[in-house]
Amino acid sequence: MLRSIKDLHGSTVSASDGDIGSVSQAYFDDESWGVRYLVVETGNWLNDRQVLVSPYSVKHTDPGSSSVHVGLSRQQVRDSPMLDTHKPVSRQHEIEYLRYYSYPTYWGGPNLWGMGAYPAYDPTGVPPDALPEAPAGPTLHTNKPEPDVHLRSTNEVKGYHLKTADGSIGHVSDFIYDDTNWAIRYLVVEAHNWWPGGKAVLIAAHWIDGVDWFDSTVSTALTRDIIRDSPAYDDSMPIERHYEVVLHRFYGKHGYWSDADADERIASD
Repeated sequence: MLRSIKDLHGSTVSASDGDIGSVSQAYFDDESWGVRYLVVETGNWLNDRQVLVSPYSVKHTDPGSSSVHVGLSRQQVRDSPMLDTHKPVSRQHEIEYLRYYSYPTYWGGPNLWGMGAYPAYDPTGVPPDALPEAPAGPTLHTNKPEPDVHLRSTNEVKGYHLKTADGSIGHVSDFIYDDTNWAIRYLVVEAHNWWPGGKAVLIAAHWIDGVDWFDSTVSTALTRDIIRDSPAYDDSMPIERHYEVVLHRFYGKHGYWSDADADERIASD
């Protein structure tokens, strides 16, 4: 099911023995566009500490009740590696985190989640000593993100301008992700100020060429005119496959689903 990151914000994260806190943002990988972590505000029970929750631990989400159920205990969360929210999440911190929970790495494999397409794993089959050692920290003092780290905050990228082949148009206002494999499928771009009667549109993540940390932009080879004429996005309606097919065919792009599935959906309408 396709869901909005905006709607995920504020959702209660429930552990096996009580609530952990609420989702404040997500970290995603801007190379493969996977949601790697939810950032959870723990509130008073953990001195307002922020913790990371990986999709590996998510058992299921309830869109109607705004809750995320995880296969963790509150004690596990209490003892998890500390997160410095004033710095980008480094690969060193990620490895420390994954080793603590005995999760496999998501990088270095052919699929979105390493060797798998989904954040599923056998907790008895990934011993902590099978994970790589955390690398030494950087020797140079810098406030810039490490070059091999591509994790971005949804809260930060929200508001970035969309840079097209012929200029800028609109800004990112939300992200649409698949709650099965936690892949970001679309960026929601608000373009109301760019032409009379402007609208919100969806730009598929695989049409994005890059995210510029310093210029606060996301770039695409699409043009402003084609985006202006593209099918509008209505956030009050669920995103159906038919809409996705129409959107991709408008742009002359292949979808992330199979062509046979697309033809079947179109024929049934």
